[in-house]
Amino acid sequence: MTTILNGKSIVLGVTGSIAAFKAADLASKLTQAGASVDVVLTRSAQEFVGAATFAGLTHRPVSTGLYESNSELGIDHVALARRADLILIAPATANVLAKLAHGITDDVLTATILAGSQPLAVAPAMDADMYGAAATQANMETLKKRGVYFIGPESGRLASGLVGNGRMTEVPAIIGHIRALLGRDGDMAGRRVVVSASGTEEAIDPVRVLTNRSTGKMGYAIAEAARDRGADVTLISAPSSLPAPACVTLLPVSSAIEMRDAVQAACADADLLVMAAAVSDYRPANPADQKIKKTGDDPLTIDLIQNPDIIAGISGERLIKVAFAAETNDVIQNAGAKVLSKGVDMVVANDVSAAGSGFGTDTNAVTFVYPGRDPEPMPLMDKLDVGNALLDRVLPQLK
Repeated sequence: MTTILNGKSIVLGVTGSIAAFKAADLASKLTQAGASVDVVLTRSAQEFVGAATFAGLTHRPVSTGLYESNSELGIDHVALARRADLILIAPATANVLAKLAHGITDDVLTATILAGSQPLAVAPAMDADMYGAAATQANMETLKKRGVYFIGPESGRLASGLVGNGRMTEVPAIIGHIRALLGRDGDMAGRRVVVSASGTEEAIDPVRVLTNRSTGKMGYAIAEAARDRGADVTLISAPSSLPAPACVTLLPVSSAIEMRDAVQAACADADLLVMAAAVSDYRPANPADQKIKKTGDDPLTIDLIQNPDIIAGISGERLIKVAFAAETNDVIQNAGAKVLSKGVDMVVANDVSAAGSGFGTDTNAVTFVYPGRDPEPMPLMDKLDVGNALLDRVLPQLK
């Protein structure tokens, strides 16, 4: 899987908070994603996590002081700032926010930040009372006006035992924010993208539903790919266990009718619609108001009626439409028929019975089917890479 983090240089500043243990996981995940991570530890941060931990995770030297002989910052504290694509402070304490707001540079981290001109993101972590203090709030407002990007904090149980605002955002969400920040000027900046995902549910009674095996992984990956390229993304999702992607507008729905209404509304000013959801073809004609009880050995008969074809009913002068076709046989022929019947610009076809290409997998092998052109088969790849390949092919039409 290739993300926008690959090849990027990130300075990760870690300050003195109990949440510093999360920074170790963050450094590891960023490194695994292909980023070059230079960790800068304040003196108080080293009371929680040592430099050796970060050096082992990033395979790079760790900076802990302005005058250390083994650090390039000991000679020139702007060197690290100049090569960084992004500076991230996680966790960011009330103390470091105050120093940044007032331009105080009394350690290696604040000196690096003041010397840099790249984007600065902070993930605050502190007790609820400290976060709510007038001074902290004023310092945050000052930094936001200067363009500092804030990630969180979240509300939850804090180290003090209190419950409130001040909990550091979890690592996967931080990484999502960083990907969005790095890609905000990408080739889809200014475009509005609507993506549907997961399998719709049709009520039989208040307890039971008709549904399918879709998990939503493909649709969520497309939404993240578009976000990473600067698009304003709306993800309309049927029930899924996947976490909401950071910096994406998530609209949860359940049934095909709910999805149709949400898609129609979201597409009013959209540039691209990707229907990756597995929408139920049928729904019970008369859902029961109460739970249906077994009556001996008598069979149960449920009358079904067709759901509307969502993408076929969506139109727009500038809207590009992409449909998905999950098939188990005659994949290309069935997808080709959908190109015409649905009036779309492309159908993404895949054989869900093939190994590595079914529901719930992290990979997919698809074929792009176009009107009036030969199909374009793609190799098995990660679903995020499939999403980027899809966007590469619709981008010329968006322009």
